[in-house]
Amino acid sequence: MDAAQQEATARARELQRNWYGEPLGALFRKLIDDLGLNQARLAGVLGLSAPMLSQLMSGQRAKIGNPAVVQRVQLLQDLAGQVADGSVSAAEATDRMEEIKKSQGGSVLGNTTQTTSSSGAPTVKRVVREIQSLLRSVAAAGDIIEAADTLAPTHPELAEFLRVYGAGRTSDAVAHYQSHQS
Repeated sequence: MDAAQQEATARARELQRNWYGEPLGALFRKLIDDLGLNQARLAGVLGLSAPMLSQLMSGQRAKIGNPAVVQRVQLLQDLAGQVADGSVSAAEATDRMEEIKKSQGGSVLGNTTQTTSSSGAPTVKRVVREIQSLLRSVAAAGDIIEAADTLAPTHPELAEFLRVYGAGRTSDAVAHYQSHQS
């Protein structure tokens, strides 16, 4: 890989971090590990070709062009969280993945049955991801950190919020969110 390709790949991964919260290679590897998939099966569930998935993972392509695929990624992330916390069994996860594969997309915010837990309340991870997504749609991580540094002397709690949700890892943001609930 020459310098121009390396630079293009790094730029694509930075765009992915801004758009999806992390590079798609890392995001897809987590889904593969958490849900016991291989790349071909993940591509099938998402509705992508295996070469397209590979290009997204390697940073040869930056963006998922189909909104329905983006929604399926979000649904799989939610499912992986439910498998991790034990609220969904591996067998149920397999059935759910078939449902996700067949889903045609639609409004992420309007489809409350897919954005909430079985109790009807939005999952903590989902709320955190919505906050992260909103912040990252407004500014890049570096700009958010710069703003946090500016605020830190007079508003340390707000600065921490910006750092954790605007530029931090989802797991750290979930812990922060949970520690600030009454």
